[in-house]
Amino acid sequence: MAQQERAVRTRRAVLEAAAAVFAERGYAAATIVEIHSRAKVTKGALYFHFDSKAALAQGVLEAQISTEYRLPRELKLQEWVDAGMTLAARLPREPMLLAGVRLSADLQGRSIFGSAWPAWTELTTCFLAEAKARGEVLPHVVPERTAEVFLGAWIGVQFVSQAVSAWADLELRMSELFDHVLPAIAAPAVLVRLNTSPDRGSRVLAEAAAAAEAGAGPGAGV
Repeated sequence: MAQQERAVRTRRAVLEAAAAVFAERGYAAATIVEIHSRAKVTKGALYFHFDSKAALAQGVLEAQISTEYRLPRELKLQEWVDAGMTLAARLPREPMLLAGVRLSADLQGRSIFGSAWPAWTELTTCFLAEAKARGEVLPHVVPERTAEVFLGAWIGVQFVSQAVSAWADLELRMSELFDHVLPAIAAPAVLVRLNTSPDRGSRVLAEAAAAAEAGAGPGAGV
């Protein structure tokens, strides 16, 4: 058990080092030498978990989606909003997510290590499909198509926020994106109950942290 825990910690240290380097330099300029230096693990340990720079990039992309901050809500659409708003709150300060943005936008590298975009599309599709099954979404909505449209808009929001404010207004922009998309897909009785405020992500993160600290499973909130 101790050996397994050590292996998990080592793998995470390598991924975090790789994410920091990819976020700062991009894939092409990143080197395994620098990643190894930052990870502070043996070269053998690094190559045990990842045998190439491409494998490191794939590992970073696979780590993009986490259920750590996902709290159950009465409305599945609120869970989707919360997922987006917590992402907006986390992205500017988490190299793992910043690296995912940069790697996913690397059109030359996509054929080598892929992209996080399909996983995000699949996650949104799952949220919307369950919301539709519950009657929270209008009948004409096709979850897969809405997920694709939302992904394109979210990518645009990321790049505009980065260019205009160095991510400082990302939560506000994400809130506004939901405010424009939700009226087109949500049932009216559900729409009025959704919370899309710019500080929603930060508050959900605090709620998740408090639940984790208390050692209790999160309850259904609003």
